[in-house]
Amino acid sequence: MADVLVTTIEENSKKTTNSRLAGSITPEALSLFRSIAESLDSGFILYNSQLDIHYCSPAAVRTIELCATIDLSLAAGTDSKVNWKQVLSDVFEQRRPTRLSSVRYCFQRKNRILDILCAPVLDAQGAVSCGAVVLDDVTDKTARENAMIQAERLISIGKVAGKVAHELNNPMDGILRYLNLSIRVLEQGHTEKARDYLTQCRNGLMRMVGIISELLEFSRGTHQAMEPAPLDKIVDNALDMMSGVLSGIKVCVEKNYHGHALMMRNDNLCQVFCNLIKNAADVMEGKGTLTITLGQDDTDWLVRFQDTGPGVPPEFMTAIFQPFFTTKTPGRGTGLGLAICKDIVEKYHGTISVECPPTGGSIFTVRLPAASGLTTISS
Repeated sequence: MADVLVTTIEENSKKTTNSRLAGSITPEALSLFRSIAESLDSGFILYNSQLDIHYCSPAAVRTIELCATIDLSLAAGTDSKVNWKQVLSDVFEQRRPTRLSSVRYCFQRKNRILDILCAPVLDAQGAVSCGAVVLDDVTDKTARENAMIQAERLISIGKVAGKVAHELNNPMDGILRYLNLSIRVLEQGHTEKARDYLTQCRNGLMRMVGIISELLEFSRGTHQAMEPAPLDKIVDNALDMMSGVLSGIKVCVEKNYHGHALMMRNDNLCQVFCNLIKNAADVMEGKGTLTITLGQDDTDWLVRFQDTGPGVPPEFMTAIFQPFFTTKTPGRGTGLGLAICKDIVEKYHGTISVECPPTGGSIFTVRLPAASGLTTISS
């Protein structure tokens, strides 16, 4: 079946039966394109406004399953919720490219990870002559990157092992002392005093549980799979979850973008947003204003969390993202929250940063590439 389709595609590319395509691309230009495309590792496909395939490079033949049209070919090996017909048609209607990163595709019983670019090809008059699909098989590259990330994570955990021991040793030392005191006062018949000592033991154990839980979160190597959600919805969910710590604090949400927000593959970014909201609430101590701004520039989406607290001292600007570094009083923080946030955001090839404006307070900015979303713009 694939051989028949390849033959049909080759015949289409030679005859250029579609008048729009034939009038826009000369045989010489198409021949030059073929020679260039066939010398590259990336797969190239040309298609018309009816989504018929007019050219398919050898690399593309080896990468995806060829069907009657380009949308069916892309949908054949993936179970993603991408509306391929809409994405490919938008190339002609909206005259702008769409990038989809890390698309899982199954072909010939092998799972692949593809970066896919759908873009318009313009003629000399600036009209869309045809659509182009570029397929980059990044399976091996992704595997190497994941292995490198895992290795870096293990190195990071090794570096903080001494700090973990120190963090756990402090409450453990207190627990042992209070247990010994409890035994002593119980032998003397002072049960109420023993109750106070055991309560202190419980507090110490809960602190140890918190440290271990955050350390496990920091070392976890996979995301929690969730339903796709747009950024504005994730922010709303985080605010709902953190409503208990926002008592007395005014919250403003500003949306500085057109259309729909970036659609993410899962909403574990909610953990990042919850942590930033909680940190802002802690520093403002029940009074002040938290302003959350969603916006976008040419390549990225930005979510900014601005508080009216005391701000971050300049010497701590970089250190606050290191594991176990905290400016909070003992017992109020383990110093792993922002390190976890940084780890999650970087998995989306994004960044998290902090700045302190002259007017006071601090601004934490999460920057996410548009390509990290499920599609460029949610529909």
